[in-house]
Amino acid sequence: MVRLPWPDGVLAADPTRTVPLPLREQADVRDRWLTQRLLDVLPGLMDDAGIDLWLVVGRENAEDPVLRTLLPATWLTARRRTILVLHRSDDGVTPVAVSRYPVGQFLPAWADDEVPGEPYERSQWAAVRRFVEQAAPRAIGIDVSTSVGAADGLSHADHGLLVEALGPWADRLVPAEPLAVRWLETRLPEEVEALRVLNARLQEVVAEAFSPAVLEVGRTTAADLAWELRQRLGDLGLDPWFHPVVDLQRAGVPPLAERGTLLPAVPYDEPVLPGDLVHCDVGAVTLGLHADLQRTAYVLRPGETAAPAGLARAFTQGTRLQDLTTAHLVPGRTGDEVLAATREAAAVEGVDGEVYSHPIGVHGHAAGPAIGLWDEQDGVPGAGGHRVYVDTAFALELCVRLPVPEWGGQCVRMGLEEGVVLTASGVAYLGDRQRELLLLPGG
Repeated sequence: MVRLPWPDGVLAADPTRTVPLPLREQADVRDRWLTQRLLDVLPGLMDDAGIDLWLVVGRENAEDPVLRTLLPATWLTARRRTILVLHRSDDGVTPVAVSRYPVGQFLPAWADDEVPGEPYERSQWAAVRRFVEQAAPRAIGIDVSTSVGAADGLSHADHGLLVEALGPWADRLVPAEPLAVRWLETRLPEEVEALRVLNARLQEVVAEAFSPAVLEVGRTTAADLAWELRQRLGDLGLDPWFHPVVDLQRAGVPPLAERGTLLPAVPYDEPVLPGDLVHCDVGAVTLGLHADLQRTAYVLRPGETAAPAGLARAFTQGTRLQDLTTAHLVPGRTGDEVLAATREAAAVEGVDGEVYSHPIGVHGHAAGPAIGLWDEQDGVPGAGGHRVYVDTAFALELCVRLPVPEWGGQCVRMGLEEGVVLTASGVAYLGDRQRELLLLPGG
């Protein structure tokens, strides 16, 4: 059983809690985190972005991705139109809600009957205008972006209504992309600790799926294993953020070439056989945080006590590419700069692979500096230009390609993925790093 050592101040109860926590306790933790982030994180981010008023607007079934990170834990969606106003002043950040319903710790700034005879929608926008006039901000941030989906949550209709309501103040509207990205990617120490335990839980889930009790060699298929992973997450009360992927590579079944990369060619409904390379990719969510993990195992043939040397060498090259990536994951660099430096170092060492690492946190493929995509190895337009900051968690995701002599020179694609966090002292892994192939009995 994985237990979570909650830091002092997060929960006053028993310091060890199982993952996931009961839902009511999850809500308590998330609301405490939100308070801390508003007090300790947001003021500096707004200063860095040069934005002294941030408007976050969403409607039911059209929620801004940022809005969800600002709502109380008991709010699963926006209600009617929910407008949050975050005002930076000398005293910090004042959170205000222009909403028909009370919004947690946000101060109410409007009652829908305060303008007699006016429709509540018009009255709501009038309340926004009054607040802006009183605050007299130099720059009003709104969530519009051409390159970061999570920072592009203001709908076309609400943008038009906002501009109309603000009148001359609309000239001060600016894209809040830099602020939204930093807000979404910055992790509290307590959030990092939760990610550590979530990663440990995922490792347990994979270990269970790869055990003889679940994986029956000659009978269990890759699709069976994927659904086993999905079911186990559900049984534990953990939400997957994508359907688990399990694939097989096998001697005599060359991989498929697609847009410059290699993909396993063994059908998903084929049973796992001795001599197979079994790879899984699984992700889960708890406390509003996402984790992403890959593991690779070799199924021993009769008489074998280790994987073929060529497969072991391929995995070692994968861990080397991880080391090269983390060595260049330096604060202040852009994602594209990290990618370029890593690929240059890999080329010097003769490591053939692809790097496609990404921030992870309140979203799976989260806002922040993209370090390559599997089909974009010369830089990622938009997201690749974002800079790397400390207190950001990443899914260190990549692969290498290597011919395996024992498989007649057939090329193997070895995929690896681990959770890491960039701290002031460097990159730290968020769980036990896989350093060699797992070995599974062949029956």
